[in-house]
Amino acid sequence: MQSHDLKQAVIAFVQATAMVAVLGIIARFVPIVNSNLGALVALVFLGMTVHVAKKRSKDLVDFGYHTSPVLRSLVTAGLYIAIVFPIFMFGFVFFYDLACAQGSAIAQMAPPGLCPRFLGWAGAHWPSLGMATLELAFVQVIVVALPEELFFRGLIHELCEKAMPPKRRVLGGGIGWALVISSALFALGHLAVTFDARRLAVFFPGLAFGWMRSATGSIFAGVIAHAASNLFIHILQLIYF
Repeated sequence: MQSHDLKQAVIAFVQATAMVAVLGIIARFVPIVNSNLGALVALVFLGMTVHVAKKRSKDLVDFGYHTSPVLRSLVTAGLYIAIVFPIFMFGFVFFYDLACAQGSAIAQMAPPGLCPRFLGWAGAHWPSLGMATLELAFVQVIVVALPEELFFRGLIHELCEKAMPPKRRVLGGGIGWALVISSALFALGHLAVTFDARRLAVFFPGLAFGWMRSATGSIFAGVIAHAASNLFIHILQLIYF
């Protein structure tokens, strides 16, 4: 049964990412697919999770699709934001300070076109956050974080933990191969549409989101932290570029 769980996780990942990759290819030639690519990818992740749940005679609740325990999930996500975001902000600016310096050896690591617009600490400014930001927050929760967390943490991480139960727990969250493998698959999944090695960096927040899933039994904390992380990166780009 344990090997079956891992096999099912890998098969679900391969099938879902293959469909996402095909959508990415179609999007290059079909404008309507390109403009709705994010929503279509979300449907793939949601559909695959529902498919596997039905195949196992399970409900989505069994894969963490619930908010309980609400308080613990909110506190967990809140602590992640309070601890990680300030560290990430300093690392973000420090990286671009180095990458965008004249003759920098790591200039190629910066996304094309960003360095000429980089303002640094001195040029930092608080942007106006209007309805567009609220709309982006909604999209990040509903179209990005929720489907990805349900698939990668609710389904993939859950099956991995069943196959490889963690031998160690930290504050209730399992630490072991299941966490590493599910986070690695999460990172690899980000290459399905755009093959950019920089996208593999999501392996590290994936570890945190997986731990949250294991510690709370819900994807709720991960959805909040995931959406907030994406929104925070957007705000940092408005502040420093």
